[in-house]
Amino acid sequence: MAIGPVQLIVLGFNHPNFHGEVIDELERLRASDTIKVIDALAVHKDAAGEIEVAHLSNLTLDEAVELGTKIGALIGLGIEGEEGMEEGAELGAEAAADGMQVFDGEEWDVLEDIPNDSAAALLLIEHHWAVPLRDAVARAGGFRLADGFISPLDLVGIGLLDAAEAKELHEMEKAASAK
Repeated sequence: MAIGPVQLIVLGFNHPNFHGEVIDELERLRASDTIKVIDALAVHKDAAGEIEVAHLSNLTLDEAVELGTKIGALIGLGIEGEEGMEEGAELGAEAAADGMQVFDGEEWDVLEDIPNDSAAALLLIEHHWAVPLRDAVARAGGFRLADGFISPLDLVGIGLLDAAEAKELHEMEKAASAK
């Protein structure tokens, strides 16, 4: 099975409502075959920095069983406990035996970025829409060098947003992070 480009998005929430509008939008994107949510976690960090994790997903039961907890394995969260760590180590060893370096040795600590007394939604998303583009780039000998989201403020300088629109979007993001 070919898989499309995959992205981990970490969204912060001061007062989370993980079962409302965000889940509805993920469902809409799934129904249009734009994306597939491979895994989704809700992470709450209390005032002392202690973490609680719950699954958030629009996967079917069969898909959830097939895919397991991918975000936990990706960021070293250890949700599956010792058994999950052993399984991940075995898969990594098999890939290494085939000459493939699966991780670059740097730990990806997205949990550190979550402020105390807040929450985050961690979404591992497969971009179905990008499969034909990715394949065309590969056939042309191209490859991904980098990627990232661009701030609304940066879009003013290149003429994609006017200052008022950018300010409104930026203020909306800033206000949500300050609550």
